[in-house]
Amino acid sequence: MPIFDFLSGQFIDVIEWTDDTRDTMVYRFERYGHEIKYGAKLTVREGQTAVFIHEGQLADVFTPGLYMLETNNMPIMTNLQHWDHGFKSPFKSEIYFVNTNRFTDLKWGTKNPIMLRDPEFGPTRIRAFGTYTVKVADAGRFMTEIVGTDGEFTTDEVTFQIRNIIVQQFSQTVAGSGVPVLDMAGNTGEFGKLVAQKISETIAAYGLTLPELYIENISLPPAVEEALDKRTSMGVVGDLGKYQQFAAAEAMQAAASNPGGDGGMGAGLGMGMGMAMANQMANTGPWGAQPQAAPAAPPPPPVEHVWHIAESGATKGPFSKAALGRMVASGEMTRETMVWTQGQDGWMKAEDVTELAQLFTVLPPPPPPPPAG
Repeated sequence: MPIFDFLSGQFIDVIEWTDDTRDTMVYRFERYGHEIKYGAKLTVREGQTAVFIHEGQLADVFTPGLYMLETNNMPIMTNLQHWDHGFKSPFKSEIYFVNTNRFTDLKWGTKNPIMLRDPEFGPTRIRAFGTYTVKVADAGRFMTEIVGTDGEFTTDEVTFQIRNIIVQQFSQTVAGSGVPVLDMAGNTGEFGKLVAQKISETIAAYGLTLPELYIENISLPPAVEEALDKRTSMGVVGDLGKYQQFAAAEAMQAAASNPGGDGGMGAGLGMGMGMAMANQMANTGPWGAQPQAAPAAPPPPPVEHVWHIAESGATKGPFSKAALGRMVASGEMTRETMVWTQGQDGWMKAEDVTELAQLFTVLPPPPPPPPAG
């Protein structure tokens, strides 16, 4: 083998990575001991970032573009390689390509129910699940905090931790919102944005961000859902009396369609149900249940008036009607006596007041007793 071919095989002069997977977040460029040629071409495509690790230290980071690896665009590497005076030589570094595209359709869900206090149901439990997207926002921090020396880092290696963070933040957000469970379906969009924002603040320390989070479903325990279904069914039925009539008619029709079953039992059952239905309809009327008239309420008790008497420029009282009767009997009160009571338009003579006029009626004496035997 010519010496030129041997030497050219020891140096790498083109560095690039094309991703044919959907879950690779970081790929280490394999050089198999070959040194990188000074002046080599580095191609970083859209959705990628190239990170150089030199002797265990984070060196230069390259965003999308075409680069010639020289001292003018490798300031950190130049310092680490002591190329301050323009020294040019091959070098050995680990090169990692970081995928900065969004990784979509990642699943999350609550492994255990979330306890919360609902304003309508009281203490209850809910479950939830959905999808989210994750993206590398800081390739250098992501390499140092998460990836390390992993040659091929996939989403499976980080999504488990992110799912735990999502569930924690979702639990805190929903439990502290005060939104009733029945209204949560109309607020999933706001919940998702709020949870994604809080999670992005947490995972920013890993160099990651959470652009989107979707809540696909929030469910109650089966027993609670069954009770809600029954409540909904009652609302759909509406008038329970009419529903019973309809159900009776259905049963009667079904029984009549099988008259020969078990010695005419079906026919008898149909007749019995028909009679019961007829009696019910006779009581309720042709148009459904007729409201029964409520019993008339007793009249309010009569108002007991009290009276005042004007005498010699002064007033006396108040006196009850019985007291005024005794005063009439004793002569202390006459027909001309001026009287007044609450609601009366001014002072009036006692004989002009209908309620008091009867006090001055002289009863006729009783007839003589019948003769003795």
